Amino acid sequence: MLIKVNGKEIDVAEGSTIQDVIDETNAPYTPGSIICLIKGKKELEKNITKYKIKTTKGSIIIELVEEEEAKPIIDVWKNQYEEFADLSVRWSTSTEVAIGPVVTDLEPTSDEFKYYDGDVVLSLSSFSNESTHLILLKENTTNVYSVPPFNKGIFAHVIGGKKTLNELTDDDVVTSIEPIIERSTTTDSASISDLSTVLEEGNEIFTYIAFEIDDKSPICVEHLFSIIKDNRIKVNFDSNSFVGFYELEGIDKPKEDTTQRVRGTITIRNEGSGVGRMYIYRENRVLTPNHTTVGKITAGMEIIDIAKKDDFITVKSEQQRLLLLGKSQADASTILAEAGVEHIREGVDGDEGLIVEQSPKHTIDIINEGKVVTKAINPNELCEIEFVDNAPRSVKYFKLISGLLENPVGKIKIHFAVPGMHITIFEGDKKLAKGLVPENTPDDIVNECEIGITNMASNSVGLIGVRFEPNSEFGPTAESFEATNIIGKMVKNTEGLEDLKEGVVVYVRESMS
Repeated sequence: MLIKVNGKEIDVAEGSTIQDVIDETNAPYTPGSIICLIKGKKELEKNITKYKIKTTKGSIIIELVEEEEAKPIIDVWKNQYEEFADLSVRWSTSTEVAIGPVVTDLEPTSDEFKYYDGDVVLSLSSFSNESTHLILLKENTTNVYSVPPFNKGIFAHVIGGKKTLNELTDDDVVTSIEPIIERSTTTDSASISDLSTVLEEGNEIFTYIAFEIDDKSPICVEHLFSIIKDNRIKVNFDSNSFVGFYELEGIDKPKEDTTQRVRGTITIRNEGSGVGRMYIYRENRVLTPNHTTVGKITAGMEIIDIAKKDDFITVKSEQQRLLLLGKSQADASTILAEAGVEHIREGVDGDEGLIVEQSPKHTIDIINEGKVVTKAINPNELCEIEFVDNAPRSVKYFKLISGLLENPVGKIKIHFAVPGMHITIFEGDKKLAKGLVPENTPDDIVNECEIGITNMASNSVGLIGVRFEPNSEFGPTAESFEATNIIGKMVKNTEGLEDLKEGVVVYVRESMS
């Protein structure tokens, strides 16, 4: 049986499930993500209200009328609109443009009617259904168009491309006619997560979204890449006009490229409430300087249209992210060679060196410069942290300060260290620490290598610390237990940390064990 997978028609065995088809076609899909299932072309097109008529002069957009009386003509149009493609403009006058002919089963009338600029009519020229023409009105007129006996033959209105319409001559050709897919077109489609669902003839499934990046927004594009985890993104909010992804809300981002937010545009909020949020638009919205454009959906808008809060969506970028942190120098060289980028090694420059910094930081800048410098350390110098689950605000603050919110490797700078005290305190940020209420405060003791953050009960709010021996009186930042939030524990490569001096940078990553 014939079905479509991500827009491509394939022949599969009767009784095939979604999982069977994914396996057979190697369609991009991350387990746990939603899939859009459309029962067939007719189901999709029954909700379509707009069409783009492409000509050798440009495009014209028409929108179907809502009058119930026009339904028989609309049905004919939906079944036969493709037949008008590749046909010439039959005639063009100051009043109208005619395209055709095609054969329909409509019956003509001989009544005269009043028509208005922008009306779109099916006309049976010479009172013959074998000479059905598409008439697009350029100005008001009264005429006998031998139309069918429904709504004066009017089934649509021109809503875009009137300049093109006025320029058409009988030398021009209709190159194609395409339905315009909007959110309302696909809302009746099913969101599927059960891969054992059996497919039927004519079904269409979409397994992922793809996007292209805006190379004028290098910093915010990197933010977009950071929101994608394990090749998928999680929906935090959905409305009629957009889907929101708030994973990295609160991270300040600069104003870069700002464009019209048309359907499929991806933006990052750069100012105001919700800074750092990502949006994908289902409907057109006006330009605003508070949203930086980072990309555009190129495939899979059908999934965006049906996605709901807490859904996961599989994502495929047309541009590979060149994030090298946490990789070995050898692996980075392989990746960069494939991308045609020169690799310059610093620090531990042997193949085993673990990369902790890169310059430029952003994928677009690396591509533009054609080279990148990577700084590496010995793998046993990278400290690993196991975070707790019951101090979410404090953990997020630490990840924001260190850079772990957006990168696999972060860094913290030593603020205070005294030999023999078995404690190291790292720099924080009072502004970002605002609102750090007490959470997961110690009860009786702080254990060795536990990490604490000073909460708002102290004037030193935001400081980060670690103790290298148990203490039953003070937390890792030398504050009382009431002013200390425990966020986790250093679990690997802690040797020698308490001997480091002020100003030294310590590289960290989250433990995956």
